[in-house]
Amino acid sequence: MSRKIFLLATLCVAVVGSCSEANRGEVIHVEAPFAMPDIRVPVFPSRDFSIADFGAKAGGEFNNTQAIRAAVEACHQAGGGRVVAPAGEWLTAAIHLKSNVNLHLEKDAVLVFTDNPADYLPAVMTSWEGLECYSYSPLVYAFGCENVAITGEGTLQPRMGLWKRWFARPPAHLNALRQLYTQAATDVPVEERQMAVNENNLRPHLVHFNRCKNVLLDGFKIRESPFWTIHLYLCENGVVRSLDVRAHGHNNDGIDFEMSRNFLVEGCTFDQGDDAVVIKSGRNRDAWRLNTPCENIVVRHCRVVRGHTLLGVGSEISGGVRNVYMHDCTLADTTFRLFFIKTNHRRGGFVEHIYMENINAGKMHRVFEVDTDVLYQWKDLVPTYETRITKISDIHLNNIACESADAVYEIKGDQRLPVKNVEIKNIKVGKVHEFIGKCENAENVTEENVGS
Repeated sequence: MSRKIFLLATLCVAVVGSCSEANRGEVIHVEAPFAMPDIRVPVFPSRDFSIADFGAKAGGEFNNTQAIRAAVEACHQAGGGRVVAPAGEWLTAAIHLKSNVNLHLEKDAVLVFTDNPADYLPAVMTSWEGLECYSYSPLVYAFGCENVAITGEGTLQPRMGLWKRWFARPPAHLNALRQLYTQAATDVPVEERQMAVNENNLRPHLVHFNRCKNVLLDGFKIRESPFWTIHLYLCENGVVRSLDVRAHGHNNDGIDFEMSRNFLVEGCTFDQGDDAVVIKSGRNRDAWRLNTPCENIVVRHCRVVRGHTLLGVGSEISGGVRNVYMHDCTLADTTFRLFFIKTNHRRGGFVEHIYMENINAGKMHRVFEVDTDVLYQWKDLVPTYETRITKISDIHLNNIACESADAVYEIKGDQRLPVKNVEIKNIKVGKVHEFIGKCENAENVTEENVGS
């Protein structure tokens, strides 16, 4: 055999071996009240690419963006493995992951992200509150990747100086929202929706995986975020586990699933300035165009220290949400709502087969609420281009205990398409300050063993 043929054969064996390794690994069977597919946890070849070997320098002052990108590219070109951030503080701008790359944060490793908007250009394809556009790169970004992960005991920690000044939604931000909404409502192509101009204040996500398959987020910490903290958009199959997330700025949801399917979230801690776990499916015409429901999401054994809502569904709901199961979770501190379904007359879509059970919580405003007239700042910002009502049905709450609440449940449906088939049972509230339940434009709401 010639040397050339031998080397080619060796390469083929290596590639096949890497592929076989990537296809093996843990398969999780998830129990749920609906047909939940097994979750295959992605695994990666046993190859490490330390960012220090590519010129990264710890200490928090040297910008390591190019070194980290070189390590990601080398790992990807080799067929996959781990890009390792060793212990230390590593300053960087946007990190763009690729297929078969696991960004691994060793214990005491801290990736510190700059807060200069120019560091997050050129613009990438992303979304803002359910509307697709090109805007500032998320701090950790993956687009169209397969087998992609962030793991380890380290920390993602952005500098927040500039982003905090943008929290207030200044005029440049509102003008950008008006422009983006109008473009989406009038079918302007996504590539023409260029939003990263003139510092328009559309803050980037911290972690945004867009159109990815086989995702693993495991073990690391997050400390603060410019916008939504973890956003899984049009993704399929993955596990989110053992995370420690704390972010108390504006719009700092813990984790947002949007038009994604087949995910397990378990053993995480969320301490948020907004909702903790959120299920979304796009806004208005963009979501109707993409036509991809968010479905088959199971959340279990998680702890929420603070958050506006333990489980939020919407208000970006236009692609539909089905098959969500949250169970055996706790909410420690005061919140607005335990479980909140929110939409409005512009959204359309549907919400169906949502289950919550075995929850312990503290004080709150509402245990469960449905509101079909939630428009926030959009009410006066832009007109209604088209009216579509959201179908809401088959919602189940069981075995919920909380310290106190102003009310146990309030359902405010739309008379054009009432909420249907809601089951509320075994809800124990230590002290109810106002009322047990109210229903408006709702049919077949059953209550059993509910109250103090």
